[in-house]
Amino acid sequence: MEVPPELASMLEGSSGPTKQKAARLVVDLASTAGASEFIRADNAHVSGVSVITGGHGLRRFLSDLSGDPDGKVSIPTTLNSAGCDNEKIGEMRIDYPDFLEQQFEIVHSYSELGIEATLSCTPYDRGVEYPGGIGSWAESNAVCFSNSYTSLMTNRESGLSALATALTGWAPKWGLHLEHNRRPNILVNIECEMSDTSDWSVLGDWIGKQISPTWGLPWGPMPRIVGLPSASFEMRKALTASAANYGCPMLWADGVTGDAPEVESYEGEIKFTESDLRKRYAELAPRARVDLVVIGCPQASVGEARETAAAVRARMELGEAISDKRLWLFMSAHNYELISLDGTLDILEEAGALVLKDTCPEVTPYNRSKYNHLLTNSLKAEHYLTSGLNRIPTSVAPIIDCVAHAFDDSLIEGPLPDGSGSEAKPIETAKTHQISSFETSGKGIPSQEEWEVSGKALVTDVPITYLGYVNRDTGVIEEPGHPLDGISIKDTILIYPKGSGSTVAPFVLMGLIYTGFGPMAIVNRDVCPLTLPAASLLGLPYAHGFEEDPTLSVNSGDAVSLSLHGGSVILRVESRSTED
Repeated sequence: MEVPPELASMLEGSSGPTKQKAARLVVDLASTAGASEFIRADNAHVSGVSVITGGHGLRRFLSDLSGDPDGKVSIPTTLNSAGCDNEKIGEMRIDYPDFLEQQFEIVHSYSELGIEATLSCTPYDRGVEYPGGIGSWAESNAVCFSNSYTSLMTNRESGLSALATALTGWAPKWGLHLEHNRRPNILVNIECEMSDTSDWSVLGDWIGKQISPTWGLPWGPMPRIVGLPSASFEMRKALTASAANYGCPMLWADGVTGDAPEVESYEGEIKFTESDLRKRYAELAPRARVDLVVIGCPQASVGEARETAAAVRARMELGEAISDKRLWLFMSAHNYELISLDGTLDILEEAGALVLKDTCPEVTPYNRSKYNHLLTNSLKAEHYLTSGLNRIPTSVAPIIDCVAHAFDDSLIEGPLPDGSGSEAKPIETAKTHQISSFETSGKGIPSQEEWEVSGKALVTDVPITYLGYVNRDTGVIEEPGHPLDGISIKDTILIYPKGSGSTVAPFVLMGLIYTGFGPMAIVNRDVCPLTLPAASLLGLPYAHGFEEDPTLSVNSGDAVSLSLHGGSVILRVESRSTED
């Protein structure tokens, strides 16, 4: 692997410590991915902005970068949504010590790096031509949308890997930068009407829930969907946003996207019927009083705002009003300005809605003395709001039904859902208890020269979602149905396929490493830009690319040793766990 002279110079420190760290991470990612070359990136989008997503790890990392006059981004770079609208934080009733101060600190630190503080999770919805070329984007919904509907080519980066490319201007040429990897691996047949935008949101999430751990999906699930009708911008956005919940970086829908490349076979073939759609709506329907309605995850388009305003105006004409600002609509500053000019904002505010900019439902810290049951039109919102990120019981319905609940808080009466996830379906696993001896070799990363680690293994063949599903204070996995639910990763040799979910994952892991609640070492089966960056930047022993799959060959509780010498890692089971 030949490192370009410009990147090699940064690696040697000629451009200061910030770009040196970034260059080291880019090279580590290239090595892990098996990339033979690097590619110049045209643009980047960085995630990890809200206080409750990036947390302690993000703030400490950005603090470590401060004070470097040469530490500026090399390519146009935009920034993801923050945790509040700083002009309306009082109306949001956020009950979080020093939240606004911490949020300002984070945004200011990114701005000091030369990043444009757009504070939007929809960088593709800015009223300009869709960006093209090579991107390094770290917002899961934006990655999936842009790969699927535009000419942009980006891998599903973490907030840290996107930042590293933004600073250096270089990315490993691998994954979805290569045409031969941009191929569907799942076939989905649609056998039902898909008339409402929320139907498309349900579909994307449903596809993710069908994934089997036995399917080979090195770049994540990439479905070809057959049988969808023509789609609005809002429908296309809803589909890719919810599909991204489970790591989908791109998809094809016949008649909606460009034609899917032909493949010899699919890892799986599934069918989505009217029964599946209705069943999912029934599962997601509110069964108790709704405390707050949230619309705009990802941030609402002008079309979604107008649809909400139309539903609101119909109720206003009957003399009704929204009490206590029970409807929050989240938008980018760009789209907020547009609806302020066409009268949409006036309608919403006159009805009693709270229209917010620069923030998003999933990254907002809700005041739990007031809000304990939310209603939304988005499966992306539901996925993260019900996770450990907020752990708020959240129901889902189309916009017109959401608006009805905003006007009338007595539509549903019943006990408040507990949000414990106690009835969650177990996630499928192919693991069986192993008793024979085991040893295999794999690879390290260039920034780590030599180490030896021994300890107890914690193993799963199911991806780990750090943001929302690993407790940022204790390191305990908190995902109902996950094989490791309730178990701490602290002081383990953590073995798993890869990270999934939010691209903010590395900041959660960094925070745990900083505070001593992280693992002793990490072994990934698959290339994982959601895990490697934290290990690379903080020197946590990291291994990958083993000859045999360690997620199936090692048991949780086994005593294992890992040693890195000359770029090669040996993983050996010293003694087997007696548990089956």
